Amino acid sequence: MRDYRGRTCAVTGAGSGIGQALAVELAGRGARLALSDVDEASAQGTAERCRSLGADVRAYRLDVADRHAVFAHAEQVVADMGGVDLVVNNAGVALHGLVSELRDEDFRWVMDIDFWGVVHGTQAFLPHLVASRGQVANVSSIFGLIAVPKQSAYNAAKFAVRGFTEALRQEMELEGTGVGVSCIHPGGVRTAIARRARAAASEDKAEMAATFDKLARTSPPRAARTILKGLERDRARILVGPDAWFVAGLPRLLGAHYGKVVGRSAARFEV
Repeated sequence: MRDYRGRTCAVTGAGSGIGQALAVELAGRGARLALSDVDEASAQGTAERCRSLGADVRAYRLDVADRHAVFAHAEQVVADMGGVDLVVNNAGVALHGLVSELRDEDFRWVMDIDFWGVVHGTQAFLPHLVASRGQVANVSSIFGLIAVPKQSAYNAAKFAVRGFTEALRQEMELEGTGVGVSCIHPGGVRTAIARRARAAASEDKAEMAATFDKLARTSPPRAARTILKGLERDRARILVGPDAWFVAGLPRLLGAHYGKVVGRSAARFEV
């Protein structure tokens, strides 16, 4: 069992949603926090909430798509906090639309943040995590377990995060580093990701966000508690929400035929 009291935990995308909820939950458990977000004001807001719980916190502005900035950030966190014990690569964005309509720059935007941001964060902090025998947790999605219409770019990024993270866990075990590696697969969590998503020109963003809100049943605090329960036990895969457990079972039960079920469901909800 991992214990985060007095441990330094770095969380990206900490200004809202799951990242913010994780920061607050870790603060309540006595962790020291290094919180980052591309929106520095939101990171500072989360930091203030955590300080009110008695946590030692520092907030940073960070664009995870910028490799040099992420490596500099890792060194700054270690200099400020004296080391790092847990890194949660959580920052992410979403993109909705048919493959035939999506622009190349939109695909790159999603991959740069959702996939390369995870790679940058992992590689930048890994030497420090080896030194502390710490943990890295990368946030994928249920869309890293199944493919869904109009989510091709997001699927590509989140499947890539899953493959990258599972391979990393094997490497850390083979090398005997003691570093724990977990891949997190949230289902529908009530965050602002759908409202902030990009969409193809033919898509109705308001309708898309309303559909997401209707399907998202898990609150960010509940998601954070589930994630930390899995991290405490060093689980390789952490499923968040009952829908995540259902989705994880579809490919096992139906094999490649799961796509027909998902496609019919997507049409029903007009996703």
